[in-house]
Amino acid sequence: MDQKQVESLKRRYGSRVAPAKKGAMGRRGPGRQAGMAGGKPRDSRAAAGRLMSYLKEYRAGLALAFVCVIINTTASLGGAYMLRPIINTYIVPADGSRGNASGLFGALLILAAVYLAGVLANYFQAKLMLTIAQKALVKIRDDLFTKMQALPVRFYDTNNNGDLMSRFTNDVDTVGQMLSSTLVQLFSGALSLAGTLALMIYTNIYLTVITLIMIPLMMKAGGFVAKRSRKYFSAQQSALGAVNGYIEETITGQKVVKVFCHEDTAEEEFGYLNEELKKNQIKAQFFGGIMGPVMGNLSQVNYSLTACAGGLLCILKGFDVGGLTVFLNFSRQFSRPINEISMQMSVIFSALAGAERVFAVMDEEPEPEDGPDAVTLDHMKGHVVLDHVTFGYDPEKVVLKDISLYAKPGQKIAFVGSTGAGKTTITNLLNRFYDIQSGSISIDGKDICSISRKNLRSNIAMVLQDTHLFTGTVRENIRYGRLDATDEEVIQAAKTAFAHSFIMRLPQGYDTVLEGDGANLSQGQRQLLNIARAAISKAPILILDEATSSVDTRTEKHIEQGMDRLMENRTTFVIAHRLSTVRNASAIMVLEHGEIIERGSHEELLAQKGRYYELYTGVKELD
Repeated sequence: MDQKQVESLKRRYGSRVAPAKKGAMGRRGPGRQAGMAGGKPRDSRAAAGRLMSYLKEYRAGLALAFVCVIINTTASLGGAYMLRPIINTYIVPADGSRGNASGLFGALLILAAVYLAGVLANYFQAKLMLTIAQKALVKIRDDLFTKMQALPVRFYDTNNNGDLMSRFTNDVDTVGQMLSSTLVQLFSGALSLAGTLALMIYTNIYLTVITLIMIPLMMKAGGFVAKRSRKYFSAQQSALGAVNGYIEETITGQKVVKVFCHEDTAEEEFGYLNEELKKNQIKAQFFGGIMGPVMGNLSQVNYSLTACAGGLLCILKGFDVGGLTVFLNFSRQFSRPINEISMQMSVIFSALAGAERVFAVMDEEPEPEDGPDAVTLDHMKGHVVLDHVTFGYDPEKVVLKDISLYAKPGQKIAFVGSTGAGKTTITNLLNRFYDIQSGSISIDGKDICSISRKNLRSNIAMVLQDTHLFTGTVRENIRYGRLDATDEEVIQAAKTAFAHSFIMRLPQGYDTVLEGDGANLSQGQRQLLNIARAAISKAPILILDEATSSVDTRTEKHIEQGMDRLMENRTTFVIAHRLSTVRNASAIMVLEHGEIIERGSHEELLAQKGRYYELYTGVKELD
């Protein structure tokens, strides 16, 4: 892969998946871009605080889990210290007498009971934390999904679907792993450290000093590794999101990949992204995995020094063997929670990086709420007026310039012109997917900015060039246009769209389940179902964006007849490159470079012999 391809991949995917600055996406226009640009995590402490807020309603369960942790830790420490009196009394008595087997057996039974209590407590805390963590994850997913429903269309125009899905899966899963196990292990480790240190001081202050001297060295080594782990785990999550995004795009566009023989290039580009993920994962996993061995080796050094010093104390100062055995056990046990905490740092860094990516979506500006004086039009008629409308996805780059037009109920207004002239942009503005910079758009005399968005969009039906069907039956997909529609209305809508005949040839007719966006249907059949979905809607305004571009000429004629019935008493806006479909329009608007350069009926525009005449007769090719 040459350097040009590498630079292209870096530009398209290099910074896509890092957290965005609040509101950063608002400056972009349509098209999948690297919407969430950024680099290092913004604030891990804030992310951790937000994660903890999801556990607040489970305080009682958390308290019980932590009580279980205390019982488990106490049992572990108590059982370890019980070895001292057992050894000194029943195995190697201080007075030099023989050991006591029966007394030893009884003491071991008590020791077993203590450890059993610890095991049961550990079982219950693990079960409690798994339950609490899963409930918290449900709430996180709900909040994320709910927020995504509230985000404007601009957000989806500027972000990759695969990366957004990665936030729902990979990132949320890493958060769940931390909530279910890491939190408890951190608390348990801290409690073990404090309890072990207290018992060590009680057992022998001199040997404790040796361990305390080793602690700063272990902390410094752990901090050195942790600092680098945090950076690389953040990079790993970003690289993982980029790979997921590329896979999603490539699989979705597999037909395009094959028809243009792009397989080798796709493999090269994926290989590069996969290699970048591998590099970041190696660094992240290396620094995450090296923490345990580093801390383990330092603990072995501490153990050796303690054993040597303890042996000398037994010989020279009369330190009891039981005390030395217990202290050596504490010495090893003291380093174990440090090791466990260190090993959990990789999980923590990965989870916090994932949490920041999830919260980056939650922090995006939602679609503005309707004003307090927003109205609801109960019986919208569909009288639409655009008055000197100027708009640009980027305020510095105007897409529509001083657009004025009107449409009365029952009229069919067609938009034709070169690609990029602004035809689809007008329909986006009618739905308030974007708000205009100047001018006004009104329906039935009401500025659409004063109409609630839900009410506005419920009165507009759309048939887009890009079809989309949901997993479910044919009947359910048609009914998506109006959920309270009866089965008879569904069938009538299908007949209007000339979809009834092919539906009846499907294995289960209207109850045939469609999966994979209707992969078992042809492109034309999918479009017919989309048209039926619009037909079942009672919306007074209809938008057809290249609605018949995916069907053959014969089917198109049938659809036009159905559309004529569908458009009765509806205000219809049609975008078409196939000009034969707009000859019967009430008015045709010819757009070029965001301006209406011609308007009139089909006959009037042909008589002018202007741009429309050129497009219709083919005298001059479409730009």
